[in-house]
Amino acid sequence: MPKAYRDLNLEFFRTSLEDGVAMLTLNRPPANAHHLAMIEELGQAALAIRFDASVKVVIMGSASDRFFSAGADINAIRDQSAEQLGLLSQTSKEVIMQMRATPKIYLAAVNGHCMGGGLELALACDLRFAANARYQIGVPEVALGLIPGEGGTQLLGRVLGTSRALDLMITGRTLSPREAKDMGLLDFLVPPDTLQSEVLEYARKIAKGPSRAIGFTKIALTEGVGMPLWSAFAWERELQNQLFDSPDCKEGVRAFFEKRAPSFGRG
Repeated sequence: MPKAYRDLNLEFFRTSLEDGVAMLTLNRPPANAHHLAMIEELGQAALAIRFDASVKVVIMGSASDRFFSAGADINAIRDQSAEQLGLLSQTSKEVIMQMRATPKIYLAAVNGHCMGGGLELALACDLRFAANARYQIGVPEVALGLIPGEGGTQLLGRVLGTSRALDLMITGRTLSPREAKDMGLLDFLVPPDTLQSEVLEYARKIAKGPSRAIGFTKIALTEGVGMPLWSAFAWERELQNQLFDSPDCKEGVRAFFEKRAPSFGRG
């Protein structure tokens, strides 16, 4: 079994866990630009989150007050071979898929510049909270003669639709948080001084809910959208059938008839 989330000791992330809410904070000054070692640590954290039953929901934030993440470390692009860079890109995608395939909710808390691979990390999360402040969001890789290579071409398309995603990628233009929210790239836009409190309040509500049902809802959606509709219906039915026998379902039904609030947390 992997380490418990509380036992992680990472160099490029700060970690903490309280009341089922795991804080996963990017911490590679000055701009949280990521390289292989940082992506490897994210993989360790994602694996611990997957297996640690005490983790109900995850908040991915930044220790910097200016950057969520500037994306991939451009020094690596300059210095490493194409083969090594390709393997790094593939490793990032594998970690992102692990996050998306884990039946726990990831919330991004974006408080500063969120560019390239940094935006791809935010897109790997299930929902995106952002501070309404002066910073930029975008995928500027075209200026380097590249494409968004850590899942961005696919994740952007799934969030925005193909036309708007293509426009952002081929122009490399950046967005203000308000523009990104209006486009649908961000889910919640809040005052900077309330970002942490609002995302934490949301996370705590999720953590108190029926964790298995919430996780299965995520998996039914994220995996089902890539299937033909009838196959997705079958996948939804399979997950629902598993929930009918769960303690949380039994508690929810019992609470309904007893006209009280349910007390979830037993599976």
